[in-house]
Amino acid sequence: MTDLNWENLSNQAVAVAGVLYFIALLVHLAEWASLRQPAADRELVGSGGVDLAKDSAPVEEPERTAFLGRLGFLLTCFACAVHFVSLVGRGMAADPNRVPWGNMYEFTLTGTFVVTLLYVALYRRFGLGWMGPLVVGFVVTTLMVAVIWLHDEVAPLTEALNSPWLVIHVISAVIATGAFTLGGIASVMYLVRMRAERRAEASGRQLRGWIARVPQLDALDRLAYRVHAFAFPVWTFAVLITGPIWAHEAWSRYWNWDPKEVWAFITWVVYAGYLHARATAGWKGRRAAMLALVGVATLWFNFIGINYFSTASQHSYAAERPAYVDQR
Repeated sequence: MTDLNWENLSNQAVAVAGVLYFIALLVHLAEWASLRQPAADRELVGSGGVDLAKDSAPVEEPERTAFLGRLGFLLTCFACAVHFVSLVGRGMAADPNRVPWGNMYEFTLTGTFVVTLLYVALYRRFGLGWMGPLVVGFVVTTLMVAVIWLHDEVAPLTEALNSPWLVIHVISAVIATGAFTLGGIASVMYLVRMRAERRAEASGRQLRGWIARVPQLDALDRLAYRVHAFAFPVWTFAVLITGPIWAHEAWSRYWNWDPKEVWAFITWVVYAGYLHARATAGWKGRRAAMLALVGVATLWFNFIGINYFSTASQHSYAAERPAYVDQR
């Protein structure tokens, strides 16, 4: 295959993956719509009835709801596989062949792929069936942003990117980004569930519909903590170890006060504060969830916002900009 054929394959795979994600989202929304029976004490966490709290028996769902959940997950798996093909096509389309991390479009494709991959990998372990519409909706929205505003033609890596440290740094950064995103979704749903429970208690009613399927607050809080505890050392490795080493190799300095470096460190400080507050001050629940949302906001602003909007960043090669110019 020629480079042009590989690039066309990548573009077509992105389109197919987007369609599959969108259909999966519709199926998951239909699944949620089918959940109309009361569920006061439901501890259900996923389609398979797995309980994170391990203190209640699994609850069976109506067959139609279970079928829609399985179908939505299957479509998401297919979309994830096609998504991977799009990344392979981007790398093979370059001359010479390279990893698909040469611009902001490719970084975003990789980040959304890792979010989906982690969701699929952890689906049964943590019973994440309830998270399906949220993950798929996030991925669909971010892919639309990438295709409409961030798309760029395949080109060789710039001099600053042409380094073995690119692979080490980016892999660790996107794994942490995907995990932090899942933790952020769990934190959002903690706040949503908490508010729904307060309203239900005030009105004397039971939780109904899709919100009753979301894990109880203690289970959501533990899930968010576990995911953040996994992601933080990976982010530390990416930001404080491989990043400075790569910067020294490319620009002869470990730290340049570059906007992206500063925001990556801000994200690290926020998540360090999150874990420290939980470990020493006993922060749980609402306060921890709010701090986690601050962290995920800084994370994605650093991931896309700095690269795309900053004109002073030495990382401007990651957006649709001319080749890197040394600013030392």
